[in-house]
Amino acid sequence: MRRAVVWLALACPLWAQPAVAPSDELVGRRSGEQWAGYRIIQSWELGYRLSSTGGNEGKYRSDVNYGNGIRLLSGRFAMTSNDGHGRWFDELLLNTQGLGNDPYEAANFRIQKNKWYRYDGLWRRNDYFNPALPIAGGQHLEDTVRRLQDHDFTLFPQSSVKFFTGFSRNTQTGPGLSTVALAGSTGAVTPLMLDIRRSQNEFRYGNEFRVASIRINWMGAREWFREELPARSSQPAGTQVSRSQVYEGTTPSWRLNFFREQGEKWAINGRGTYSRGLRNYDTQETATGVPAASPSRAIQTVVGGVARRPVLTANVTLSLFPTSRLTVTNQTAYHDVRMYGDSLYSQLENSTLLQSLIYFQTLGIRTLANAATVDFVVRRGLSLRGGYQYSERRIQSVERNTENVEGGFTDLKTGDQTNRLHSGMAGLRLQPVKGVTILLDGEIGRQDHPFTPISDKNYHGLSARAQWRGRSFTLGAVAQANYNFNSISLSHHSSRTRRYAVDASWSPRSSVSIEASYARLHLDTATGLAYFVSLRPVIGQSLFFSNVHSAYAGVRLSMIKRADLYFGYTGTFDTGDGGTAPGSDAFQQVQTYPMSYQSPLARVSVLITNKLRWNAGYQYYGYHEDLYSYQNYRAHTGYTSLLFTF
Repeated sequence: MRRAVVWLALACPLWAQPAVAPSDELVGRRSGEQWAGYRIIQSWELGYRLSSTGGNEGKYRSDVNYGNGIRLLSGRFAMTSNDGHGRWFDELLLNTQGLGNDPYEAANFRIQKNKWYRYDGLWRRNDYFNPALPIAGGQHLEDTVRRLQDHDFTLFPQSSVKFFTGFSRNTQTGPGLSTVALAGSTGAVTPLMLDIRRSQNEFRYGNEFRVASIRINWMGAREWFREELPARSSQPAGTQVSRSQVYEGTTPSWRLNFFREQGEKWAINGRGTYSRGLRNYDTQETATGVPAASPSRAIQTVVGGVARRPVLTANVTLSLFPTSRLTVTNQTAYHDVRMYGDSLYSQLENSTLLQSLIYFQTLGIRTLANAATVDFVVRRGLSLRGGYQYSERRIQSVERNTENVEGGFTDLKTGDQTNRLHSGMAGLRLQPVKGVTILLDGEIGRQDHPFTPISDKNYHGLSARAQWRGRSFTLGAVAQANYNFNSISLSHHSSRTRRYAVDASWSPRSSVSIEASYARLHLDTATGLAYFVSLRPVIGQSLFFSNVHSAYAGVRLSMIKRADLYFGYTGTFDTGDGGTAPGSDAFQQVQTYPMSYQSPLARVSVLITNKLRWNAGYQYYGYHEDLYSYQNYRAHTGYTSLLFTF
């Protein structure tokens, strides 16, 4: 008992810390101990991480971000009652991952008493670094910490009538770097130092009950959001810019779910959500030291407004089982989102005092969709599937544009567009011999009025999957192809995607397992573009080509019942177009992005005693790309740890 209390007391301070990713090591057998009708199991892995990098450290931090130092790589404490009738609780769990300044930390805690209550808490911390090197000459970045916590409490968790409440908080803080372009004669940008402060809180409550054979679950919630981005220029001389920017709002919401999933002849489930967001913002910017000839001194710009955003989503799925071989499913979905308010963009010319105003009033998108599918088992080893889907989406917008307020001229601009999509699908599932499964699927769709040039219009997709499962060997393969062709009066777009993959695993004995996979993804798109060069419009074409090859292999060995070894490799290679793709000179350099990313690793776990293991691991990261070679890096990472089990 003293040992259990000491370990629990040591773990309590960790609950208040944000969390990290766990190690992958084998932890050995956990038999546990008995005390006062409870079974107590715990394991703690304490270790040291090390890393060294070469090349672009910022890109490494955005991808991997592991550093040096002592870590509590993983931890678990479990205390459960033997008969399910403990005095104060029947289950108490604590799990931790990577505590001690890993870039990804996590801890979760649960305590519950059967038939009475259950509490779940989750705490996470993520270090986020984004150097944004290809943007603005490397003058944009974020170096923030995101902290997340979720708390959920359920009263009467095993009964047909239960009540629950919860609270979540999400914060992001840290420095950032951005730029502002003042309308000067040189077109230069001014760097801005940001103090990023974002927070989001949500309180929720709800109830679940049964009516006949239908389970009904509802929840009400209210969310508060606030973002502050104060900024100032970082240059000691020249143009000085300071900005105060606040964006905040609330979102009340309601959620409803109902289920009937175990009926003999029919089943139904549905869900619906409604939220009504209210946002407002305030931005103030001051610039000093702007040249007198700069257009920025001749124009005053004011932006402001209050906006509301109600969103309604609902869907219902009905399944019928006329016979044991036939299943008919129909799903109806509805989505409606609207944004409306008094938002304006105003410019005042200081020399003429003429004012231009652009008002935004309404944007609404409504979608209604229905899908029906039929599954039929022809005989053992052969089943067919077919379906049809129809959807209609309507988009409406209203703007009020006022120019030269002296004359009092007002013009309402409205837009209305409706597009309809018809699609059909068919497939079969075949088992010709024992252990072999083949799946074939196809879909074709037609849309009469796509909203954007890259939306689906005339498309079709085909896929085939096969798997052979033996006693110790499994082999699988996948082939997919998706094509989309879209052409409107001002532009055109086409895309082709093909994917092929194969994977295999082999376990000749309990001490040896081997697994490997390979996938190839081909993508090419052609899209019409209209852009300006020296204030002259140019009509061109944007081409993009990608050929991604990804491979994985892993071998796990158990030696003399005391040591476990693992060797693995992952690699991703995009060969682009191989240097043969056609295209205009303006886009020749950016229509393909050849790159490679490789990461071999090795781990060893040695059983010292029945309650103590020694673990060690090494992993290499190598990133290389041709277009932005200054983003390339290589990194060596590793760790060593001791794992205690009680």
